Amino acid sequence: MTPHQLENYLRTHRKHSGLTQQEVTFLLGCENGAQVSRYEKRRRLPPLETALACEAIFGVPIAELFAGVQVRVGNDTEKRRLESRTRLQSKTANARNARMISHRLRWLAEREGPLVANRTSSLP
Repeated sequence: MTPHQLENYLRTHRKHSGLTQQEVTFLLGCENGAQVSRYEKRRRLPPLETALACEAIFGVPIAELFAGVQVRVGNDTEKRRLESRTRLQSKTANARNARMISHRLRWLAEREGPLVANRTSSLP
């Protein structure tokens, strides 16, 4: 069983770096420290550009900074991938689209299991 992952590890990495919230706020180009606080307390997810900036600031991949989000999104996507495969398998294929359905099923089968390889960080 996979250990429980926090939604994100922004505060952990900020503390490890020795930076204050105000310094991270400045580095991210945020308007005020409340935004960073909301991200750290997992009240809000930052926009993609901000998440990429966090990756650049801390030198840690987004998947590790937002490990809990990655696990949740991966699980949800895996469920939809399986549902997509089931839907394709139940389609009545005529000669014209049988090849395309077969191609899609092979593509989905090649991606069975976790969509993103699990990564472990040096920090919890």
